[in-house]
Amino acid sequence: MIEVFEATELPRARAAGALVARILQTLRSRCEVGTNLLDLDRWTREMITEAGAVSCYVDYAPSFGRGPFGHVVCTSVNDAVLHGLPHDRGLADGDLLTLDLAVSLDGIVADSAVSFLVGDSRPAESVALIEATERALDAGIAAAGPGARLGDVSHAIGAVLGEAGYRVNTEFGGHGVGSTMHQDPHVANTGRPGRGYKLRPGLLLALEPWVMADTDVLVTDADGWTLRSATGCRTAHSEHTIAITDDGAEVLTAREPAA
Repeated sequence: MIEVFEATELPRARAAGALVARILQTLRSRCEVGTNLLDLDRWTREMITEAGAVSCYVDYAPSFGRGPFGHVVCTSVNDAVLHGLPHDRGLADGDLLTLDLAVSLDGIVADSAVSFLVGDSRPAESVALIEATERALDAGIAAAGPGARLGDVSHAIGAVLGEAGYRVNTEFGGHGVGSTMHQDPHVANTGRPGRGYKLRPGLLLALEPWVMADTDVLVTDADGWTLRSATGCRTAHSEHTIAITDDGAEVLTAREPAA
């Protein structure tokens, strides 16, 4: 199903996006050496409840997971890239952490992810991974707008990742959002320009480039949810929800720049 919203519904989408952005920003500010992943999940749950929103993850039970997920935020560390199940683990200096969050507020979903380094250590490979996904996300957003094709967006993302030297896995990618978290259309992280669904005002998309340093092969953790790089290399993942408008693409989950 592809949902297309009326312009009068965009304020609700903006509110959902702003909430997701605010929660991720707060979580990032609280992440320091020793922070436990279960505390991040607990804090997220508290903020969702306080806002009168609903978690899209806690009851999520797709075919690829050992569901239901049972938590409210994905916490993927180092070689984990997607669907990181929170567990009793303290963060260490130099850990590469990805937080991925989707909530529904007033009937509309927003979805976003951010990767960053914990503590003072800044391994060059990790910095490069994060920056590549952020550049790819920016390129995908720039390529989106009324009349553009999904292939234009996918090609823009994949071109940046490829130029950075990374192989692109196409098992998981971006997707439509709306009254539910995962909807059509699927937005692959590589593609051919001029192909696919034509974007139109009122469409909400979650764009999410992600990469692994030296492989494109995923393995599933023993927890049945966390997806890791097959070689144990580090990974990164960046995501924003955008709204297609008459003027282009509006980022609904934009965060303030990190201090």
